[in-house]
Amino acid sequence: MATVRLIEYGEASPEVRAVYDDIKATRKVDWINNFWKALANHPPTLKRTWESVKEVMAPGALDPVVKEMIYLAVSVTNGCEYCIRSHTAAARKVGMSDAMLGELMAVVGMANETNRLANGYQVEVDPQFMTKT
Repeated sequence: MATVRLIEYGEASPEVRAVYDDIKATRKVDWINNFWKALANHPPTLKRTWESVKEVMAPGALDPVVKEMIYLAVSVTNGCEYCIRSHTAAARKVGMSDAMLGELMAVVGMANETNRLANGYQVEVDPQFMTKT
């Protein structure tokens, strides 16, 4: 259960409705998910977060499926159930297959394990990895 009241479209202020309308138009959906409804309790945070997400997830050098899979990987590592479910659905919508999901989870699990081992052993970074690109 959310720690704040979810703001539905019908009860939203004009400022919040404007963001909701942009979310629906940009994502080509007819509903607003609970994440945005929770953020609507503080309209400046809602607007800032939406604008940032829209910019970061917009078409660019990375394919949409890659962006969603990166978002999913970080969400798994951070343990955010809401984001895991949301971005799994979004990644599937833009083409992630079951095989891709399986490999992604294997990479996430391995990266988390080796990161912890390297940190635990305080392994010095090899000079070869310090080259400028």
